Amino acid sequence: MNDMTQQAFRALSDPTRRDIVRLLSHDDMTIAQLTDQFDMTRAAVKKHLTVLSDGGLITVEPRGRERVNRLNPIGMGPVLDWFQYFDRFWDDRLASLKTAIEIQTAKDIS
Repeated sequence: MNDMTQQAFRALSDPTRRDIVRLLSHDDMTIAQLTDQFDMTRAAVKKHLTVLSDGGLITVEPRGRERVNRLNPIGMGPVLDWFQYFDRFWDDRLASLKTAIEIQTAKDIS
């Protein structure tokens, strides 16, 4: 697992950061807008945003005096790639199980 993938998983390991990602999947938000969604200080939200940014999961765009946070779908790529490996693993395992059940069922019927 490369460093960027590890940082992305680290960012997603916290439930608050997962909630922030979920919120940003619907709309771009400022720190103030995000702070309104949680029972924590602006500084605490900012720390979570820094971890998400370091993990490549969000981007921050200055707009005047505000900083707008946006989900970075490309940043989810390493995480999705990692999970897709296991999707293929389980698809293969489940296909083998299905075949074994079908063979056993055919034997039981005969």
